[in-house]
Amino acid sequence: MGKRIVIALGGNALGSNLPEQMLAVKKTAKAIADLIEEGHEVIISHGNGPQVGMIQRAMTELTRSDPEKYIPCPLSVCVAMSQGYIGYDLQNALREELLDRGIQKGVATVLTQVLVDEQDPAFQHPTKPIGAFMTKAEADRLIAERGYQVVEDAGRGYRRVVASPMPQGIVEIDTIHALVDRGLVVVACGGGGIPVFATQGHHLKGAAAVIDKDFASCKLAEQVDADCLIILTAVEKVAVHFGKPDQQWLSELTPELADRLIAQGEFAPGSMLPKVQAAVAFARSKPGRTALITLLEKAKEGIAGHTGTRIHL
Repeated sequence: MGKRIVIALGGNALGSNLPEQMLAVKKTAKAIADLIEEGHEVIISHGNGPQVGMIQRAMTELTRSDPEKYIPCPLSVCVAMSQGYIGYDLQNALREELLDRGIQKGVATVLTQVLVDEQDPAFQHPTKPIGAFMTKAEADRLIAERGYQVVEDAGRGYRRVVASPMPQGIVEIDTIHALVDRGLVVVACGGGGIPVFATQGHHLKGAAAVIDKDFASCKLAEQVDADCLIILTAVEKVAVHFGKPDQQWLSELTPELADRLIAQGEFAPGSMLPKVQAAVAFARSKPGRTALITLLEKAKEGIAGHTGTRIHL
């Protein structure tokens, strides 16, 4: 029997700009279509780090050029914009690939809001880099003009950092459920979802944050009762002592072993660490659930148990 799978696409599956994205999603669509052709139900989530930063930077330049005509664009709105245009490319590429294989299956992107806690400590300690790299002069200008927080990123330049709160729940989960139950392929929680606070009455207020897509994908997988969460990254398997002479690839991980390795600092923050943490949280959420961390092109083999790092009870 086919499984219900949530696939979390990383940046390597989307490219870093519009021309790269249009090429990347064609390759991505083939890997996803392989799983659909195997009879699996697929829900797709994705990151948006480069895209959301580019959108906000463009909107900032418009505001600077004509402040009477253009107003500053909230980060939550920029996340919504990124969901729209990434989803547009993904659903078109996947629709085309499925039809080329004779598979009649609809694909839909759901503009998705994700609840966060206004008291989350992340709002006091922004850590999530977004957007393009900048020179120090460009960074200093944005600090002075916009009050942005900026960090130097591994000698490659400066990037804006924003809060990355933990996801609490998915507002459109009933809509996502209905589409999946009707047999559609759904793209949801793009960029980790549009972060929102619940305020008085039924009002939702956008938050100046970007939710980590791995944690949002875990929440999505839990709430659609998925059998498997696949977190795609730039390596085939998770490793300990990564990049060192005694590097060791891991095919299986239990949550308990993962906890010990996390405590030992084996996984880099902002890179493999959130992927392992999200995978462990999903595996722990219900008996029988499995998380897989691997390359995009190895997803089909990973589901069959032939590669990748599998995390399960």
